Amino acid sequence: MNEQSLTVKDAIIQRRSIKLFNGQPVDREVLLSILEDALWAPNHQLRQPWRFIVACGSELNELHELLKEYGIPKWHELSEDALEKQMQKYKNPGGYVFVIVPEDARQKERLEDYAAASMLVQNIQLLAWDRGIGSCWKTPGFLDNPKFRESLGVKPGERIISMLQVGYYDEAPKPKPRKSIEEVITFFGNEN
Repeated sequence: MNEQSLTVKDAIIQRRSIKLFNGQPVDREVLLSILEDALWAPNHQLRQPWRFIVACGSELNELHELLKEYGIPKWHELSEDALEKQMQKYKNPGGYVFVIVPEDARQKERLEDYAAASMLVQNIQLLAWDRGIGSCWKTPGFLDNPKFRESLGVKPGERIISMLQVGYYDEAPKPKPRKSIEEVITFFGNEN
């Protein structure tokens, strides 16, 4: 394990979305430690509007079957080689964290809960990065498929906001350019 002990600033600036994982499993205790620390995300009225469905270790094989069924269109029509190639995007991560939030009927609370859970996901990504573990926040369309949701254990009145892939990687992507602060800021008032 790569213990980086980054500053907050360094973690924010250096973190990258990892899409090419090397297949090394993420230890359950390491992942649980990351999730436990991530729970300190700010959230309105301390509602803590989230729960996780986690797969790492032996349960990954069962999750891979579920992801094959819903994530690979017409998987049963593919050759074994073609199917295996398609499945690498699901098999290479060393773990998965599905972040689930309640779908509050009140719009304000629903938006607050989504925002809080988004900060939680950012916490997970930064904490994982600090331990040398990459992540990628995925939102494939099948997350809303009722049969997928039921198979995963998502309850009525809940929404999956993130299929977070986590795992080790051999090379981090190069940073992509960001807009400058001058491009995104307007100062309130008469002075320019």
